[in-house]
Amino acid sequence: MHAKNARFNQEAWIEAWTELNGTTFTYEITSERGSDYIRDKVLKTLLAREQELVVKGEAGRAEICGANYLFEESEPQDDTFRYVLLKPRRKDILLVDGRMVLNSAGTQLLRVEGTLAKNPSFWTSSVNIVREFAHFDGVRVPVATATIAKLKFAGQAHMDVSYEYESVNGRPVRSN
Repeated sequence: MHAKNARFNQEAWIEAWTELNGTTFTYEITSERGSDYIRDKVLKTLLAREQELVVKGEAGRAEICGANYLFEESEPQDDTFRYVLLKPRRKDILLVDGRMVLNSAGTQLLRVEGTLAKNPSFWTSSVNIVREFAHFDGVRVPVATATIAKLKFAGQAHMDVSYEYESVNGRPVRSN
């Protein structure tokens, strides 16, 4: 995980091992550097919030499904991808108002991009997000998330999260 704010010339990194096992999400920070404030108030808070969502059984609030979104296929822009507009059914900081990008057959989700349907706090607005996905043995998993947000008094902030998998559903993931 990496976050930075140019206005205050601050940035920080955290590397963490995470594990999702049913309704248990655990993490262990293996290394960290940079701004204490960004590590404590942004990156570690994000990990703790994800853990809390799983424990409370609320992770489904972010699922890309009919309960959370209205879908509208947009006009094809090329033969490589299909685009589907995502309209959240409610204002929620876990939902994205934007579009999803599918492979040309429409069978695999490759990317979700747009703005959060609800600002995460009074201090944070206009959160733009791009989340990339990959597929391992038929399981869709995120591999990268990039966000740019406007922060009151602090200007624009960037956060990038990269995911590497040792296993998915107990099966080892082979690196390419």
